[in-house]
Amino acid sequence: MLPRPRLIALVAGAVSATAFAPLDWWLAGLICVAILLRLTHEAPSLRQALLRGWLFGLSHFTVGNNWIQHAFDYQDKMPPALGYLAVVLLSLYLAIYPALAMGLAWRFRQARKPDLPFVLIAAAAWIVTEYLRGVIFTGYPWNPLGMMWLPLPGIAQVAAWIGTYAMSGLAMLGGGTLYLASMRNWRPLAGYAVAALAAALMLHPEAPAPRAGAPLVRVLQPNIGQEATLDGSYAKKAMDALVRLSNDKQTILPGGPVPRLIVWPEGSVDYWIEQGYPAEWYGKADPRTVRQMIALTLGPKDMALIGGNALLFGGDKTLDAATNSVFAIDPMGGIRGRYDKAHLVPYGEYLPMRTLLQPLGLSRLVAGEIDFAPGPGPRTLDVPGFGKVGMQICYEIIFSGQTVDPGNRPAILFNPSNDAWFGAWGPPQHLAQARMRAIEEGLPILRSTPTGISAIIDAHGRIAAAAGMGEAKAIEAPMPAALPPTLFARFGNLLAFLIAGGLLIAAIAIRRVTR
Repeated sequence: MLPRPRLIALVAGAVSATAFAPLDWWLAGLICVAILLRLTHEAPSLRQALLRGWLFGLSHFTVGNNWIQHAFDYQDKMPPALGYLAVVLLSLYLAIYPALAMGLAWRFRQARKPDLPFVLIAAAAWIVTEYLRGVIFTGYPWNPLGMMWLPLPGIAQVAAWIGTYAMSGLAMLGGGTLYLASMRNWRPLAGYAVAALAAALMLHPEAPAPRAGAPLVRVLQPNIGQEATLDGSYAKKAMDALVRLSNDKQTILPGGPVPRLIVWPEGSVDYWIEQGYPAEWYGKADPRTVRQMIALTLGPKDMALIGGNALLFGGDKTLDAATNSVFAIDPMGGIRGRYDKAHLVPYGEYLPMRTLLQPLGLSRLVAGEIDFAPGPGPRTLDVPGFGKVGMQICYEIIFSGQTVDPGNRPAILFNPSNDAWFGAWGPPQHLAQARMRAIEEGLPILRSTPTGISAIIDAHGRIAAAAGMGEAKAIEAPMPAALPPTLFARFGNLLAFLIAGGLLIAAIAIRRVTR
C-alpha cells in the first residue's frame, strides 16, 4: 500500500501535466498514470477511489491550464489575481471526469491483485469520460491524455485511425502495463511494447508532395501583443505590420506571379470590414478604405483570409450581437465569403448567465459589452483560385471530430487564433492540438497568430514551417496537399466508443476465462 495516497495523487496529477507541450515529458505522463491506477486499485472504498481520481485531476488540470491566468492580466474590469482562482475553480469541475473513470475501474477490480481486465476497464472508462468532458456544458477537451503521444510521430499517426479520445485510452493502457509490470506481471507490458514499436516503425509516412503548380500559402505573424489593446494602439499597429508582411516580394514564374493565399490572425483587423451598418458605427475607418488597404497588398491572383468582426443588428437597427469572423478578400477589395465562429468560449466571448453574473462584477475576457453570437458550425469556403478551405477559429480546433463540414470536405483548414494573452504554455499546447486535428482528418492546417506560434502543418501533423513565439515573420510555402479521408474522418468519434466497448468486452472475456 502506498503511504499518503491523497498527497501522492496530487503530486502525480501535477507531474502528469508535463507530458504535454511545452515540456512533452510523455514517459513521466505514463508513469503518473501507472501511479493513479495503483492508487485506485488500492483504494479501500469507492468513495476513496473517486477522491483519489479527483485529486489527481485537480492538480493535473490546474498545472496544465495555468496559462488561463495570463488572460486576466489584460482585463481592466477584473483583477489579475482572479485568474489564479479561475484556474482552480475550472479544475475543481474538470477533475470530476478522471474521478468517474477511476470510480468505474474500482468497481470492476479484483481486490486480491491487479490484473489486465482492471486496466482495460480503466482505459474504456477514461475514453468515455474524456469524450464527455469534450461535450458537456459546451465542452472543454483541452489536452486530452492522448496528446502525450504527439512527440512520438509514428505512434501519433494512429490517431488517423481511431481519434484522440481513443488515443487517450492507449495512454491509459500504457500506464496500466507499467503498473502491472511493477507487480511482476510482465506479459501485458511485452505485448504493449511490441505493438508500440510496430506503430513507431510502420506509421511514419512521408508527407504528400504539393501538386504540380500548387499556389503558395503565406502565413502572417505581426508580433503585436495583447498589451497594445490597452492603450488603443492595436488597430493601427496590427494593420501596419500585417500590410508590411503581406507586401514582401512575390515569387514570379514565367507564367506570371504565383497565386498566394495570404492569411492573417484572429481579430487582427480592428476595423469594420463590412458595409451596411448604421453610420455612427464607422468611427475608425470606412470599410471600403480598410478593404482597399488589404487589396493593395494582393497580386492579381492572390486572395486573403482576414480575421475580424461583424455586427448583427435587429430590425430597429439596435445592435444585438457581434461575430468572430473570417473574411475572404479578393484583389479588388471585394468580400468573397465570411465564416462566423460557432464554438464560442464561455466567459471569453460571452458571459453565461449574464443577468446573474454581471451584477456580481464579472465580465467576459474579450473587451466589449455585447456578447458574440455563434455561427452555424464547421463550414467550408470556396476561395477562388485555391479551392475549398475549411475554417476553425482559435479554440474551435481543439474539438476532435468537430472540425470539418462532413458534407463539404475541404482541401486545407485555416485556424486563425490569438494566443497573445496565454503565457508560455498556452500557445505550444494549442499548436499541438491543431497538429493532432491534422493527423485525424488527413488535412493540412494553416495556423496564424499575432505573437506565435504560427505554422504551416502538413496532413500528417508535422510542421513544415513556423514562426516562433515573439517573432514578426511571414512564412510561405507551396500549398500542402491533403490526404484521402482517414478512417477517423469517415466515422469520427464513433470509433472511440467502439474501442471502449471492445476493451470492456475483452476485460469481461478475460475474467471469465481465468476464473
